[in-house]
Amino acid sequence: MSSENSAIIIGGGLAGLVAAYELSQRKIPSIIIDQENDGNLGGQAFWSLGGIFIVNSAEQRRLGIKDSKELALADWMNTAKFDREKEDYWPRQWAKAFVDFAADGMEEYVKGRGMGFVGSVGWAERGGGSASGHGNSVPRFHLTWGTGPEVVRVFEEPVRAAAKEGLITFKFRHRVDRLLLDDSGAAIGVQGCILEPSDVVRGASSSRKEVDKFTLYGSAILVSSGGIGGNVSLVQKNWPTDRLGPSVPKNFVVGVPAHVDGRMLEIAEDAGANIVNADRMWHYTEGLQNWDPIWPMHGIRVIPGPSSMWLDATGKRLPPFLYPGCDTLATLKHICSTGHDYTWFVLNKTIIQREFGLSGSEQNPDVTGKSWYLLLWRILGSNPPVESFMNHGKDFVVRSTLPELVEGMNILAKQADGPALDLDTVRREIDIRDAQVDNKYTKDAQLMLINNARNYFPDKISRVAKPHKLLDHKHGPLIAVKMNLLTRKSLGGLETDLDANVRRPDGSKFPNLYAAGEVAGFGGGGVHGYSSLEGTFLGGCIFSGRTAGIAISEQLSKQFST
Repeated sequence: MSSENSAIIIGGGLAGLVAAYELSQRKIPSIIIDQENDGNLGGQAFWSLGGIFIVNSAEQRRLGIKDSKELALADWMNTAKFDREKEDYWPRQWAKAFVDFAADGMEEYVKGRGMGFVGSVGWAERGGGSASGHGNSVPRFHLTWGTGPEVVRVFEEPVRAAAKEGLITFKFRHRVDRLLLDDSGAAIGVQGCILEPSDVVRGASSSRKEVDKFTLYGSAILVSSGGIGGNVSLVQKNWPTDRLGPSVPKNFVVGVPAHVDGRMLEIAEDAGANIVNADRMWHYTEGLQNWDPIWPMHGIRVIPGPSSMWLDATGKRLPPFLYPGCDTLATLKHICSTGHDYTWFVLNKTIIQREFGLSGSEQNPDVTGKSWYLLLWRILGSNPPVESFMNHGKDFVVRSTLPELVEGMNILAKQADGPALDLDTVRREIDIRDAQVDNKYTKDAQLMLINNARNYFPDKISRVAKPHKLLDHKHGPLIAVKMNLLTRKSLGGLETDLDANVRRPDGSKFPNLYAAGEVAGFGGGGVHGYSSLEGTFLGGCIFSGRTAGIAISEQLSKQFST
């Protein structure tokens, strides 16, 4: 079958893989175009922790978690806070469709591909203390046994098998520069440059030297090229100072490879596609400079338990309910309001051993390698990746006494052109908090959060440390961690209907043009609204890629039959 009868998929990340898988299941040929080499198939998903948002799963029920589609949808809408009549028209519908799938189809779909989960369900984005506000009411973060590489594998293997059968063609080191349209305005192909061969390792920056041109025609075009997180200048350009101001942060660490550059957004827009909610983004507040980087400015996110004391750059404790793991966007807004782009965690050895996780498949060799032995050692307090950051990371200070700790923090603050911390101010914040530990009850909201978290049995035995005084020498040494802003996800993007068909600015369909994954705001141009519940990015790529693959299959099947 000629390429004109194929679907062209721009971007071999997770959404593109899922779409190609669905097309191959229906014997529809496809061509996957990617500017990186063969070793980068699967894109950002490979580097992920592998969390999937699922509602009322077997794992939840086994742990006694009472979840429902109605509760999940209420949490989603209270978190998304959709408030734009036109730009949120399709995202609202995608949100309901995604939650429906998370409750009724996601578990069966991914397990049917061969994916499995760690027995404990994580509780991400625990909220801001209001039942009607942001956050997950119950744990819903299902950690894939094998992390990101396993998420990629279960779709990559059947896609590569289909390629051997001739149903799928790969065009690596091909960069799309233009969408081709016919006289009616329908998408019919792509043009671009062939880049010189590259054998750099997955995630590393590759050459952009052009060696040739190419043109490909297809019956449908799917854009699944990812977001803008690797392009700091574009992140800063889209920064919403009205909501996350008063100024654009100057310093970030970068959570995704450089090829996550957002180029296809502008290319699609130039062709007539509509972009919505570009000012909505999801960046983390607990970023570390990677001491062993793979891509430029490589940052790693800390996935914290709730016990670390969080101080701003001046040494003041962040207000309720801006505690670790509670409300990422509200915390980001507060940090930006201080005029500084970093904060501090103050904790001790007991807390870091129990509560510090690092995002990224390479930072979790136990789960990535499917080793129950290593996972047990981690639960018992041995975490080599965290220990490596403590020994080599530029953002860590480990000292025996508080004066020594603050002295070390001030060395890092000076390097960041930040304010010097006052020992008495830091000590006062810690002493006020520690005084609340003497009784089982407290007026401190963070300690209430900790006690509540420990009511969830998996958190109690493996994730959340028993409340204790930070300055208790039995739990030392003391540790301070400089937390940087970390770029990650685009929450807006190409506007799509419920078939993943791209829309034009006037609301009409863009014939033959589809979008899935982060480039489409994970569905509709912004299925998350302003904020995320976590586990919804990989889940969003799977759901939107599946939706696009099925819709394109139906369109092309009708065309081929006539």
